[in-house]
Amino acid sequence: IPEPELKAEEKGAEEEHPRESDNKHISIQRHLADLEKLADLSEGEFPTTTSQNTDLCVTGERKPCPLCPEEKFKACYSHKLHRHLQNLHWKVSVEFEGYRMCICHLSCRPVKPNLVGDQTLSKMGAHYHCIICSATIVRRTDMIGHINRHVNKGETESRFITARAPKSSYEVVKESATDVQVLPNHSTPQKTDSYFNPKMKLNRQLIFCALAVFAGERKPIECLDAFGATGIMGLQWAKHLRSSVKVTINDCNENSVAMIKENCHLNKMKVKLNIKEEDDDETVGNGEENSDTIEVTKMDANVVMHLRSFDFIHLDPFGTSVNYLDSAFRNVRNLGIVSLTSTDISSLYAKAQHVAQRHYGCNIVRTEYYKELAARTVIAAVTRAAARCNKGIEVLLAVALEHFVLVVVRVLRGPTPADDSARKVRYLIHCQWCEERVFQKEGNMMEEECGVYIRTPNTSAESYLVHGKRKSEEVLRGTAKRQRAEHSAEHPPFYYNIHRHSIKGMNMPKLNKFLSYLSEAGYRVSRTHFDPMGVRTSAPLAQFKAILMKYSTPTYVGAQAEGPVHLPGETQVGEELPAAAAIKVEEAELAEDDMSGVFTSMFTQPYPTHCAD
Repeated sequence: IPEPELKAEEKGAEEEHPRESDNKHISIQRHLADLEKLADLSEGEFPTTTSQNTDLCVTGERKPCPLCPEEKFKACYSHKLHRHLQNLHWKVSVEFEGYRMCICHLSCRPVKPNLVGDQTLSKMGAHYHCIICSATIVRRTDMIGHINRHVNKGETESRFITARAPKSSYEVVKESATDVQVLPNHSTPQKTDSYFNPKMKLNRQLIFCALAVFAGERKPIECLDAFGATGIMGLQWAKHLRSSVKVTINDCNENSVAMIKENCHLNKMKVKLNIKEEDDDETVGNGEENSDTIEVTKMDANVVMHLRSFDFIHLDPFGTSVNYLDSAFRNVRNLGIVSLTSTDISSLYAKAQHVAQRHYGCNIVRTEYYKELAARTVIAAVTRAAARCNKGIEVLLAVALEHFVLVVVRVLRGPTPADDSARKVRYLIHCQWCEERVFQKEGNMMEEECGVYIRTPNTSAESYLVHGKRKSEEVLRGTAKRQRAEHSAEHPPFYYNIHRHSIKGMNMPKLNKFLSYLSEAGYRVSRTHFDPMGVRTSAPLAQFKAILMKYSTPTYVGAQAEGPVHLPGETQVGEELPAAAAIKVEEAELAEDDMSGVFTSMFTQPYPTHCAD
């Protein structure tokens, strides 16, 4: 073979397989034999940037250890060097994608500098070299955790490994006839770019049902999945609805966009790229759009919703969605649909009240109907955001489960629908003494079933100077009649848990029978998905407890001989506790000179109340 051709072949082989020793540390090898070959190198062939063992020389058959200094391990014969490399370096190595990161004892990591006279001595310590970021880690367990953190963040590519992670490192998940590739840590949102939660399958199915019904009204529908992650939701839309929808999947993370494109090809979908500041080499022509084409964008969610108009927008960020509501309602078309999933359940379920105050402007307390309260809180935030864009909303779906709160609304353009929707947002007054709840209406004063008078922020100091006594029979009947008339035309808000209001020592009736008893009494009644044992009814809490006690039976026969069982904390009709009333009236007469202080203490201490918006 002529010498020029031989040199050309060698040069091409070097370009195809570059020398790994020129790029990575010598402690990172694929096989033990590769590590033993380093001992055969002469002194000048050691890379100057990696090996500091330049004092050793190969004399005869003795070979030095390439990963240990001379003072730690002297040159020895081949069989002894083989045992040393195998036991002290190879067995304690950390494996990653076919490479072994062996322990190194060279002076790459000086520790504990000591000053002796005019010289500074550094004690060398054993350490590992990271194949991804070239960091030096002392302990093996720390090195394994360091590599796992790189994998969790999706940082599997390094300056040493130019090839992408093998396909075997991905997992293929199938849901609703849609295949997606996910990383092994796909269920940890803080540590992965392509977050995929199998527990949100019900959420994706509900959103798909809403879009499928909407597709029957108008065609085609321009849909946006603002936070694509793996792109499974947009792929399900395009795969099942076909020509009825034009799907756009957006994500601001580059790794997520790359995975969305791969998942589109996995499901035999064409990709139309519209990525900011990138070439259009892979972009499908504008005239080639069909039912199997999905547009993938790499932008911030607020930016893409400001630039384009959509018929259907779904928001599913990590946490609250309030930061994206203004952009969503800015360009959404008339009679379009906006669905949002809020996963900040710690604030919506009254576990972090200061966060709910900051995000939603509401003071939420923990009640028995906390799930419905969370859904109404999200709807209130959506209503305010839509009203700022002169748009009203019509609530189509509201679901609050363990992991998320889903709200689907229809957008109605115009100032009149916006005013009508904003007028429905009111404060909710919840009494923690009797657990009654009522919406605030016009006026500054309202009285609860337990006799507590609640002052709203606009009330003057003289408006709540009232006598501290319980309601009479006529007031109770008037309140029940008024509430029954108010809720006759609309669905009863909130619900009561039948177990929470059960009487100790009594057996409750079956839930379906209890619903029929409330209906026979003339009240509207239904069940709710927020609580399996919840009862949504227009009956006041006092009547609810009275009917529950009426149809409850004692747990043992001897209880009937002891007399009727009364509700705890309830006062029978005609029994007004005159002693307590006399004491309060007497206190009021003795404190005529300072009425405000007496009634303030009576208002705050015996009957603690809290408001929830």
